[in-house]
Amino acid sequence: MKNIAIFASGSGSNAENIFNYFENKADAGVVLMLTNNADAFVLERAKKLAIESVVFSSEQLKSGELVSLLKNKSIDFIVLAGFLLKIPENLIAAFPNKIINIHPALLPKYGGKGMYGDAVHKAVVANKEKESGITIHYVNEHYDEGAIIFQAKCTVSETDTYEDVAHKIHQLEYEHFPRVIERVLAP
Repeated sequence: MKNIAIFASGSGSNAENIFNYFENKADAGVVLMLTNNADAFVLERAKKLAIESVVFSSEQLKSGELVSLLKNKSIDFIVLAGFLLKIPENLIAAFPNKIINIHPALLPKYGGKGMYGDAVHKAVVANKEKESGITIHYVNEHYDEGAIIFQAKCTVSETDTYEDVAHKIHQLEYEHFPRVIERVLAP
């Protein structure tokens, strides 16, 4: 079985969706949730789901301390689900092509530092885009620049608010993210 660790900074709705998807799978499962935010609701979700959780500082992330923790927990694969910090090179080197992220836009548009969540949806609406979507990609040393694994699109109407776009994006995330993870993990 492949052990998955999920990094999240906020509510953890994608993390819970991924956990539920893999809960009865024999070949992979979520065994650890990590966050840089001691107040993140993902911790409550982890508790409810009986998944071990770890809160860490940005210094611990940069120092390599998490690499040791992940190796000690026999983690095979890392999923970023609403995780806002940049992944340091030591973690990327320890898990080459084994860290993926989901971004709430069709990269390369609306990516980079500071472009997450509502900031992305507001920019999409402000620029009168006709479509938006999700991008699932490998993580490299630059924000949102790793090789693209999968994209899914949704239309953006002239009357859509950023909240409407956010709702459409969440639906795409819930539908596609667990399946893409499973496909990437397949031998």
